[in-house]
Amino acid sequence: EVQLVESGGGLVQAGGSLRLSCAASGFTFDDYAIGWFRQAPGKEREGVSYISNSDGSTYYEDSVKGRFTISSDSAKNTVYLQMNSLKPEDTAVYYCAADPDFRAIVAGMVEMWGLGTLVTVSS
Repeated sequence: EVQLVESGGGLVQAGGSLRLSCAASGFTFDDYAIGWFRQAPGKEREGVSYISNSDGSTYYEDSVKGRFTISSDSAKNTVYLQMNSLKPEDTAVYYCAADPDFRAIVAGMVEMWGLGTLVTVSS
């Protein structure tokens, strides 16, 4: 059974940090790209950052560039999102998703999603 399980969300003050984890199972981790997405209340889901486990390529959306870092641990089948200098506008439910095609992940055209973890940044 394919599973993506996010964890690490919580309440943090503006300027603070959180590290999200996406634990994957049920597929060959190293053959897949993993992406982080978020959806704020009343807004559409948007991409945040993506990583290819096959070649290590990463990509960041402009809104998080320089503040967030995506990484992958193939021994643990887990992708992390280190979030620093958090802002109130980063408040959202954060989801991870997986696809064999890195371009599909960047485009958000994927079918494998986790259930999400809530990040709340207070001002």
